[in-house]
Amino acid sequence: MTKPRRHDNDRFHDECGIFGIFGHPEASAHAALGLHALQHRGQEAAGIVAYNGEHFRSHRALGLVGDNFSSEEVIRRLPGAMAIGHVRYSTTGETVLRNVQPLFADYEFGGLAIAHNGNLTNAYAARKSLVRRGCIFQSTSDTETIIHLIAISHYSTVVDRMIDALRQLEGAYSLVALTRENLIGVRDSLGIRPLVLGRFGEAYILASETCALDIIGAEFVRDVEPGEIIVIDDKGLRSIKPFAKARSRFCIFEYIYFARPDSVVLGKNVYEVRKRIGAELARESHVDADLVVPVPDSGVPAAIGYAEQSGVPFEIGIIRNHYVGRTFIEPTDRIRHLGVRLKHNANAAYLRDKRVILIDDSIVRGTTSVKIVEMVRRAGAREIHMRISSPPIRESCFYGIDTPDREKLLAARYDVEAMAGHIGADTLAFLSFDGLYRAVGGAGRDGENPQYCDACFSGDYPIKLSDREEGPIPHQLSLLAEPG
Repeated sequence: MTKPRRHDNDRFHDECGIFGIFGHPEASAHAALGLHALQHRGQEAAGIVAYNGEHFRSHRALGLVGDNFSSEEVIRRLPGAMAIGHVRYSTTGETVLRNVQPLFADYEFGGLAIAHNGNLTNAYAARKSLVRRGCIFQSTSDTETIIHLIAISHYSTVVDRMIDALRQLEGAYSLVALTRENLIGVRDSLGIRPLVLGRFGEAYILASETCALDIIGAEFVRDVEPGEIIVIDDKGLRSIKPFAKARSRFCIFEYIYFARPDSVVLGKNVYEVRKRIGAELARESHVDADLVVPVPDSGVPAAIGYAEQSGVPFEIGIIRNHYVGRTFIEPTDRIRHLGVRLKHNANAAYLRDKRVILIDDSIVRGTTSVKIVEMVRRAGAREIHMRISSPPIRESCFYGIDTPDREKLLAARYDVEAMAGHIGADTLAFLSFDGLYRAVGGAGRDGENPQYCDACFSGDYPIKLSDREEGPIPHQLSLLAEPG
């Protein structure tokens, strides 16, 4: 079956957002609100599993959170004081209900639901081994590998079984799990994917970002540490650190694009970091101009920082339509070419005869940049100087981010001057590694010991890519390593 057409396939997309709550009588309603706040992390499917002391109940559906969890009737069918939820953006294969999380399984010790953000880099090899042992897979998500490894573990407790399972897996992940007694949260040993802990009265919350705490009025407690397992039950919270300690390599692209601007990530306000990124960009590559114009919405904070640092006026020269869904129009080549106008339109009165500094967060394939530059040029801009608030993306991500193959990345095919010619800009410049690291609070990138995962820029992959190193996955099994 043909892969569903993305409305915007010239962006990196985070795979998923996760949310868990323990100890609140309206757990599922608050989980739905939390997922609303995390909708930017996945727009193709959503699900919630709740437990009321007797039964697990779930509702999983394709589409947006608001389309599936705004009904009181749906929430009433998910009673209980414990719940976990998930929003999903798929990468390979079709978007089908069997892949929608949280996934659920019945074990000898009782039911367990699990929701996962990230990618297991040895999922294919692990799955082949499990199938040989007789395990029968129901989904095409690598998350199900965790479920089967828990099932065959010889340990007695759920937590020990989960530790046993995760020790056999490689990759970047954060996850939440729900049992009859516990809410469990885990981050991988390098802490590449985010997970935070919050309190809401007597209830505990686990979520991908702090914005999911804000929406329900919960208090941020702390980040779950890399390699940490949080176990929450009627006795309270306990922390377990069963994995070998490693240097943290948090995904730096969370600061550039993925996280919501109002979230606090590792103690830093994302909006403020993006403004600092823009200021660094202005220090490194400023050019005489009349206006600083963001590509909305992701370019806005960096453009504000650039304008403040450079003294060039900030203007909204491109207007975004926030009500764009999938078009009902037959997608002919001409309609696809015009598709960018569904989302963006030039504010020609402000652009005409101006020298414009155009700010965006990244260039992936370059197709959107070509259309944006063309639009601004057609609106009458005299010069267009494009500035990108990240280094050039030259490598694919294998840690839970939807990225094109390397040969489709513009920066992997061209140098910066050729990229400028390709997209039609008068000049083009990217933020340096050191500028990016300074903006997020460091002194620059330490080549020997980088503080963050920046593999999409540098090719420095901190976790082994076992499945990829084994060679191409057979076509008939190519769905098996789909990130959660």
